[in-house]
Amino acid sequence: MTTTERSADHVDVLIVGAGLSGIGAGYHLQAECPQKTYAILEARESIGGTWDLFRYPGVRSDSDMYTLGYRFRPWPDAKAIADGASILQYVRDTAGEHGIDRRIRFGHRVVSAEWSTQSGCWDVEAERTDTGETVRLTCGFLLLCTGYYRYDRGYAPEFEGRERFRGPIVHPQHWPEDIDYADKRVVVIGSGATAVTLVPAMAKTAAHVTMLQRSPSYIVALPAEDPVARVLRRLPARLTYALLRWKNVLLTLLSFELSRRRPELVKKLIRKGVERRLPAGYPIDTHFKPPYNPWDQRMCLVPDADLFEAISAGRASVVTDRIATLTEDGIELGSGDRIEADLIVTATGLNLHPLGGMTLAVDGENVALPERMAYKGTMLGGVPNFAMALGYTNASWTLKCDLTCEYVCRLLNHMDERGYRQCMPVNDPSVASEPIIDFNSGYILRSIEKFPKQGSRRPWRLYQNYPLDIFTLRYGNVDDGAMRFSPSPSAPRTRVTSEASAATPPAG
Repeated sequence: MTTTERSADHVDVLIVGAGLSGIGAGYHLQAECPQKTYAILEARESIGGTWDLFRYPGVRSDSDMYTLGYRFRPWPDAKAIADGASILQYVRDTAGEHGIDRRIRFGHRVVSAEWSTQSGCWDVEAERTDTGETVRLTCGFLLLCTGYYRYDRGYAPEFEGRERFRGPIVHPQHWPEDIDYADKRVVVIGSGATAVTLVPAMAKTAAHVTMLQRSPSYIVALPAEDPVARVLRRLPARLTYALLRWKNVLLTLLSFELSRRRPELVKKLIRKGVERRLPAGYPIDTHFKPPYNPWDQRMCLVPDADLFEAISAGRASVVTDRIATLTEDGIELGSGDRIEADLIVTATGLNLHPLGGMTLAVDGENVALPERMAYKGTMLGGVPNFAMALGYTNASWTLKCDLTCEYVCRLLNHMDERGYRQCMPVNDPSVASEPIIDFNSGYILRSIEKFPKQGSRRPWRLYQNYPLDIFTLRYGNVDDGAMRFSPSPSAPRTRVTSEASAATPPAG
């Protein structure tokens, strides 16, 4: 394909996904690689990703907005734990202010992408969601900002007797706009972040809300508005934002490391926090004592202790049991007890969906993700000119995505300066492989075999550590030995170092 033939449908960088990370990627490319052309393909018809999709009552962030917000654009609101509508507006405002929204092609679901070493570009196939038409584009670098869960279907286990229940059964990921739960008896099945958000929100108008869980989660109450932010408001906005961001980064990291090193101490601290917010004699060990250590799964945050307040006021309750069967008017439990319900909400989790469901190939050979190893948590061994923005499991999603985008820009500029066309991480066979995510949450364990691996040492190991990743991704050496480069056909041969001769090694 000649330059003339592909000029209309070719961009230097193609971003897939117009959610929180995709809009951030657009900003970084404009700011750090202004010479690059780019486009964003979005399967849905609007900006926002998760924050546009989720519409259930009370939807909010499960991280503070000083770290979930972009590093380059301070979060403007007073609330540190923000509602979904405010976050969506923040993402849309960011896209509008920087003209990123003009680079988005909506209704384009990417189906596949194949790299050609000969042409030095990706051939990307997308489907128009409105017409079903197939659209083809080419790009020099492919950046996936699709997240890792399936947008069109949440995880919904089969419950015996489901067909007998006379009321509606709703999954939070597909919340109907017209559902009325005022003065109704509601059962929310689940104990994760979605469940602890739904229960207090629905309890404001429902007759009663029961959170039915098979086993408890760790739940920590935080102020919706950061008290330190009130003290720092006299300082310039950007300085305040930076200080709050680093305060929260370090506190979260401290919590994670302390949980791994002194789990019994952290358990006691969390239990004391719960005990302070519930009535005397409440069975805390039954409903709020998980069978695993803190941070073996992600902790749930409740702003202003709203869940505990709803329980204390009698508007909500927690039942820890297994479901035997659904009945005409509720749920029969394994213990033999029954819960009456007019509405059942299955806050049972997500389906993971690596690469947004698209397939990858390199020079005609399909890329089998479980056989690949992630490089710096951003790229895949043996896959050229490709990166994926994936956030942290123990901290805010955007922290890692911002760093990933900065790194991609550094990589692109490095290649331009030296006349390279292709970059590809190549794994050392002596590096042992391990699961990419060290969490035992159900939604991860159900699908972890579909994902690439991580390695036993740098640069293939994921440390889930923001300060460490700053040194690696923002300041670390781009040409680190594991990354191999190939020259542009127009580049003088004298500019190619010895590494170029090994630029097409076996897949990692």
